[in-house]
Amino acid sequence: MSLPPARILGIETSCDETAAAIVSDGRVIESSVVASQVDLHAQYGGVFPELASREHVKAIHPIVQGALQGAHLNIEDIDGIAVTQGPGLAGSLVVGVNMAKGIALAAGKPLIGVNHLEGHIYSAWLYPANASPHQAPRFPLLALLVSGGHSELVLMTEHLTYQRLGGTLDDAAGEAFDKIARLLDLPYPGGPSIQKASAAGKETAFNFPRATLEGTWDFSFSGVKTAVLRTVEALRAEGRPLPIADLAASFQAAVADVLVVKTLLAANEHKVREIIVAGGVSANKRLREKILSESARPVHIPPLSLCTDNAAMIAGAGYYHYIQGDFSAFDIDVQPTWPLS
Repeated sequence: MSLPPARILGIETSCDETAAAIVSDGRVIESSVVASQVDLHAQYGGVFPELASREHVKAIHPIVQGALQGAHLNIEDIDGIAVTQGPGLAGSLVVGVNMAKGIALAAGKPLIGVNHLEGHIYSAWLYPANASPHQAPRFPLLALLVSGGHSELVLMTEHLTYQRLGGTLDDAAGEAFDKIARLLDLPYPGGPSIQKASAAGKETAFNFPRATLEGTWDFSFSGVKTAVLRTVEALRAEGRPLPIADLAASFQAAVADVLVVKTLLAANEHKVREIIVAGGVSANKRLREKILSESARPVHIPPLSLCTDNAAMIAGAGYYHYIQGDFSAFDIDVQPTWPLS
């Protein structure tokens, strides 16, 4: 079915990336600009919320201008303004929401509040304007959302229709990566550090637990995190040097195994056609390779540039709200704990 054309400006400030992008027809990235704060927050071993919001205030205007200039467009050429409304850090979200309100009001454009998690899902539809389009995901599909704050399985039968099958009962996968990286004295952010350290390690060196939580589609990573902690404590008590590479590789394998096994079981149970893996942790090489090799269904994983937070995914999701006339009032507020439902 042919969908109507529309060009959406997306704005994303849910955590520590200030981003703006312009996407046409829900798929084509005409421009995408991201300002990362990772170096600023690395000294704290995680995101410092107050500093993050201050940096967003400094960066938001030039980032939006950069997105427009990168696409060689003016605001008059834009059909709608999509912005991350939640979940995320309240102080960060409010910067993006207020910027989007101001642009939409001044330009007379529709305002579209987008759930950050649905943005990650819609990153699977996107491709750069200078690239050939890939096959769009087909419904019904199962989305595995894995990030610093979320580990969820979501069933979609059509656009913007979500059924949350399960999620983490404690730490999200990305959060667990950050905590174990800190335990092993690896730099923040934990995901890339664990992956880098794992390259020289043996993932069977330690048999860390895999919490399957049978009978549910939920996840739990507190057990494997505790197992790594107890192993490190025991090694240190014996005065032995920590085999960082082996610990990292064994932990990474335990997390990836659980994510993949449960995703494939859920895909079979719900008879989906395809699978999407999205969110920051979808950049993990071990996870990508395992699910691509073991799935009997097509698996869509965004390129690395679209795995972490960006505004193209918000514009992409915003397009489907736009064509359905699903606009937000100008008094919308941030919703930091807004669920995907």
